[in-house]
Amino acid sequence: MISEKNERRRGELPRVLVVDDEEDIRELLDLTLARMGLSADCAGSVAEARQFLEKERYSLCLTDMRLPDGEGLDIVRLIGSRYGETPVAVITAFGSADNAVAALKAGAFDYLAKPVALDQLRTLIKSAISLPAAATTASRPGSEGTGGGSQLIGTSSAIAAVRETIGKLARSQAPVYISGESGSGKELAARLIHQQSSRHAGPFIPVNCGAIPENLMESEFFGYRKGAFTGADSDREGFFHVANGGTLFLDEVADLPLAMQVKLLRAIQEKKVRKVGSAVEEAVDVRIVSATHRKLKECVDAGAFRQDLYYRLNVIELKMPPLRERQEDIPPLVDALLARICPSHSPAMSDEAMQALCAYSYPGNVRELENILERATALCLDDRICPDDLQLASDAPAGDDLNGHPGETLDDQLNRVERQAILDALGKTGFNRTAAARILGITFRSLRYRIERLGIEEHAG
Repeated sequence: MISEKNERRRGELPRVLVVDDEEDIRELLDLTLARMGLSADCAGSVAEARQFLEKERYSLCLTDMRLPDGEGLDIVRLIGSRYGETPVAVITAFGSADNAVAALKAGAFDYLAKPVALDQLRTLIKSAISLPAAATTASRPGSEGTGGGSQLIGTSSAIAAVRETIGKLARSQAPVYISGESGSGKELAARLIHQQSSRHAGPFIPVNCGAIPENLMESEFFGYRKGAFTGADSDREGFFHVANGGTLFLDEVADLPLAMQVKLLRAIQEKKVRKVGSAVEEAVDVRIVSATHRKLKECVDAGAFRQDLYYRLNVIELKMPPLRERQEDIPPLVDALLARICPSHSPAMSDEAMQALCAYSYPGNVRELENILERATALCLDDRICPDDLQLASDAPAGDDLNGHPGETLDDQLNRVERQAILDALGKTGFNRTAAARILGITFRSLRYRIERLGIEEHAG
């Protein structure tokens, strides 16, 4: 128990509630907290924890999962419903991945596995204690910026709900899976989660999983030691090391090959990675946010994505709405994008052009809107954008193109339709293959293969 001297100092220090039925664990946590300049109250049961919570306010709660009169989840839910300003972290038995996921889904800030590693414990405590200050940096709905697309712009109910969810997710360390169509702002949402979290001072490292050659994936993610393979002339850090203390954003995570999925699962569960050519694992403090335009559950059902990794990544899901479901946000988006495209002098948008933009369906979402405006600013005359400058694609299905031509085989017909779809996507993106692949819902590798197979030239129109 805490000494009388510590008892007198408590009022001056941030306070932490420790809940564990093992006295040696309570003493270890109490001592660690004291050395960090923090005060602790220690409880051995759910009932005792309830009594402490009714009397005091805490900057953090650390609780074991198994308690004599209940579970740590009971405390997680209690704090979430009645003391929402207090982050709570759970301590789970080694290898109890299901318990950790259940705690995160219930609202836990983070988790630790037994035996507790003191370096991981200190990192968790520092993150949680700094959380209230970090939360004040969250943007207000009326303060959206346009520099670098750093804020969600719009006042629709759909985007307001996303903003609110991001604020909640920023108060947790739980892995987040962001779903949504290509161009709907998944990376922007990931950046906002990071910026509003206790990790905001750390790095945000985005990784396009579909753009990394399969034979380089392990060394890119985990790094390597000098001499690990031919060409490894010096030690190199991987994405996990570079993102240490911050957030690792895995875009197009569905493109990871199965062999890499196994290694990623272990890194997430154990919070440790082993460099290629190294005999030891190194602890890393990284929050994982992932995204893909594909339906990840369907990839699991098809056997292309591991179910256990899916449940580790999809602890909390954030759905990004397509632009066609928040058309009232198009005018402010247009203003913001034009200001970014032409910072010194933005052309005026005619009423007819704005009406055309608001009526369009945007299969490429906000990214397509930006491409349309970039093209329009280059084509417009007298600093005024007219409907013809937008060059919007027809939303009507090309029925004639879908019908077979005389003497045409099925393969010929399919190749023709596929070729036109690829050309349309490339035309919308200025022949940016990565952006075109997202619009088409395929990987960059798949698009490159199809372009070569169909003999599509860069200048084809």
